[in-house]
Amino acid sequence: MTDRNFFTVSPEALFRYGLVSYVELLVLSGNCLAEAVRKVSGQVHEDQRGRQRAVSRRTLYRWVAAYRRESLDGLEPKARDCVGASVVLHDNFINYLKAERDLDRDASVPELIRRARELGVIRCRQTVSRITVWRALRRLRLATSRRKGQKRDSRRHEYSERMQMSHSDFLHFRAGAPRLRRAACYMLDDATRYGLDVRVSAGTGEKPEVFLKLLFSVIELCGLMDACFTDRGPAYKADDTAAVMANLGVLHIKGQARYPAGHGKIERFNQSTRSRILRCFDGNPAVDPDPGALTLRLRHDLHEVYNNTPHEALGGDTPRQRWQASKRKLRPVPDRELRSKFIMRHARGVSNDHVVKFKGGLYEVPRGLAGEKVVLLKNILDGSLSLVHEDRLVCLAPVDPQANATSPRARHDKKKDTKTITKTASAISFERAYGTVLDADGGCQDKEDES
Repeated sequence: MTDRNFFTVSPEALFRYGLVSYVELLVLSGNCLAEAVRKVSGQVHEDQRGRQRAVSRRTLYRWVAAYRRESLDGLEPKARDCVGASVVLHDNFINYLKAERDLDRDASVPELIRRARELGVIRCRQTVSRITVWRALRRLRLATSRRKGQKRDSRRHEYSERMQMSHSDFLHFRAGAPRLRRAACYMLDDATRYGLDVRVSAGTGEKPEVFLKLLFSVIELCGLMDACFTDRGPAYKADDTAAVMANLGVLHIKGQARYPAGHGKIERFNQSTRSRILRCFDGNPAVDPDPGALTLRLRHDLHEVYNNTPHEALGGDTPRQRWQASKRKLRPVPDRELRSKFIMRHARGVSNDHVVKFKGGLYEVPRGLAGEKVVLLKNILDGSLSLVHEDRLVCLAPVDPQANATSPRARHDKKKDTKTITKTASAISFERAYGTVLDADGGCQDKEDES
């Protein structure tokens, strides 16, 4: 047996050695080899990489025999003999694949097979598996994947002053003993890495209301930013978010889909937040999973811990030091003007029973508006829905069908409708020829009296 260094053993050989050791231990305990192999093969084992694997009895017999014959060397995976491009496809077709792939990089495997039939490289009725062709291309080290589209002119960017650019993202985690799902929406300044604010919502959904309330609190505290960089999550591509951004005059830049490296600053911030505080929330009975309590915890961590921690990308300065050293003045917005930017206007039609439908809900409107178009005012901050009726702002309430079924109806005074009588062309022609049958006082004219 040759001496070998333990650290040169492959992970696969170590995994096989563990199973063989288990089998040999059962044999030493009094079990026969067949019984030991049966017990080991009936279990699911974890390899060196953490993957769950099941091994058949035949494989275990082979590994045990190889170990008894060659010791640890027998458990090393044997390198397979190198074959050509394919033992099934003939050389003419292989040469055709090489030449065609050089000419047309984006042609798919089925397209190459169809072209070969049309050119007579393979017979019309000959069946060629596209999997076999794909494997032949892989052995020839030719391209088998589609070429990605033209890459954008992406480059690392960083603004010099505060509130020129802000980043926002949702961070999902579990909290409390019941391990409830929560989502924290963070906002971070680009130039100073200063944590602006955070808000926690229940569940895993990225709701636009959560982001917009966070945006309101940030602008109320720190002023207006020039631009905001986000991903393409549901909260950021919602219509309400786009409308509020347009009302505020903030440039909303959404990153490329499935490209987290494009907003790496907020992603790196998420990693540090998980390791700093969120990793102790999952299953912790001392942590209240209520969104308000979690918001208080994360806000304290953001303002008191993170903002005062030296940052490597800032040359050892803390985000608070960079924020305070910035020469750019903040742009505060008056409270009434700021709140007006978060009111959305939606046109809706009123049904005959004085009800409007808004985002899946039914709301009652004042009487007298049946069949008309009204403009609803949705307040993003408090979620209220209202409309202007007779120069008054009326807050709408959801329809209560159970209360409507038992509540008394208001008396309605039936008034006689004054019907407007119009003259047809025939009536006008008759009056022109014979005159009207009514006199000036409204009575009938007596032709005999006139004579």
